[in-house]
Amino acid sequence: MSGFTDIRLSGWVAHVPPALRPYILLARLDRPIGVWLLFLPGLWAICLGARGVWQGLWLALLFALGAVVMRGAGCVVNDLWDRDLDAKVERTRGRPLASGAVSVTQALLFLALLCLIGLAILLLLDRTAELLGVASLLLVALYPAAKRVTWWPQVMLGFTFGWGAPMGYAAAAGHLGWPALPLYAGTILWILAYDTIYAHQDREDDSMVGVKSTARLFGARTREMAAVCYSGTLLLLLLAMAAAGLHFWGYVLMLLPAGLLAWQVITLDIDNQARCLALFKLNREVGLAVALAMLVGRL
Repeated sequence: MSGFTDIRLSGWVAHVPPALRPYILLARLDRPIGVWLLFLPGLWAICLGARGVWQGLWLALLFALGAVVMRGAGCVVNDLWDRDLDAKVERTRGRPLASGAVSVTQALLFLALLCLIGLAILLLLDRTAELLGVASLLLVALYPAAKRVTWWPQVMLGFTFGWGAPMGYAAAAGHLGWPALPLYAGTILWILAYDTIYAHQDREDDSMVGVKSTARLFGARTREMAAVCYSGTLLLLLLAMAAAGLHFWGYVLMLLPAGLLAWQVITLDIDNQARCLALFKLNREVGLAVALAMLVGRL
């Protein structure tokens, strides 16, 4: 596959039977970073709201499995919407629907299977979390349209990917409490910044095909925008921790994700596609560091 792409056909994917490989790529299982980024807001909420160790571990397992399935479902929905656009963009033209490796009918059947698995996981949660999980489907369905009607599709992604924060808190605490509000708001700002960095990979192609994004909107001012968003993320996460009554060492450990976010801002090069992808992926470590701080703060 020529040109810049983030599709990976090496590693374990190369050993998957050829008939299944297009579905692995369609669900983006070759790139687990999206699963991590969907899972982490829910993990933060579980760390803040869990009523015991075993409950927290059980919910973390369910949310991890749910992240794999629903991120895959979201990718199928996105690629169904974008299959014609993807064929015109260098990074995405190799995706299964854009390349014709998977038909629309096959993609819809695969989507139905993923949704059934997601429903089975959702039914293991309590009623409030179940209702929030059902509500998230609307966000998943609408997100791909955002880039066609607004310059802020990354905000819509923030609402969608960050939904695990209120849902995770409801599953852990049994209700929606005050910590869930700043947690969700902080997650949205985090996603807005890191997905803007990610979108710079496609900035030129998006301009040619008319796709809108905050990468195109902010352009050379992306560094300043990311600094503001990441600062807001940290302040809101600290507020969520305070609302949950976390202890001193949790706040001290927040210096680690703060440093990783600062590193992204300092080293950002919006004209270097590989650099943008690497900084985007660094947010897995940011999220895990936040989870560690929250967990220690609960001890």
